[in-house]
Amino acid sequence: MANSVNQSINRRGVQAVKVEVQVEDKDEDFKPLTREEAQRLREAKPLVSPWAVLAGQLMVGILGACVAWGLTGRQSVGWSAFYGALVVVIPAALFARGLRSQFSSLNAATASFGFFVWEAVKIALSVAMMIAAPRLIADLSWLAMLAGLVLTLKMYWLALWLRPKRTTDLRVRKR
Repeated sequence: MANSVNQSINRRGVQAVKVEVQVEDKDEDFKPLTREEAQRLREAKPLVSPWAVLAGQLMVGILGACVAWGLTGRQSVGWSAFYGALVVVIPAALFARGLRSQFSSLNAATASFGFFVWEAVKIALSVAMMIAAPRLIADLSWLAMLAGLVLTLKMYWLALWLRPKRTTDLRVRKR
């Protein structure tokens, strides 16, 4: 990195400093992937479908609600746990749908803007659903609802851990 500093004094006697910085490009050896290299990379690192994660979250939420109902014998506890799962699943489904929209994939700027907008919608809907819970669930059990919510949120980690792992040789084959 090369720096140069130019100093000058203007008419009013104020010293002005101009600093020029030249940054060397460390990625000079960067080359874009060919179509075959990109295909091999996709095969080696498969993506996890957000819909599969949402389906897993919903199944865990249903299972958690059944367990809560079975352990306590109270139907309201089961519904509270299930509602806690819905507080995660419904906003996440809206978020995934919003990110998959045509507008959100036009370019990098709209994609990043879309991400923040849909994340804000997801958070606002989650908070609104939690505020509405006492009016929607008779004899709401806050503990069961929070347990269902946390259990469903943990599905993200489980999906990350259980994602398909394929390894292939990514080296470029010379012909």
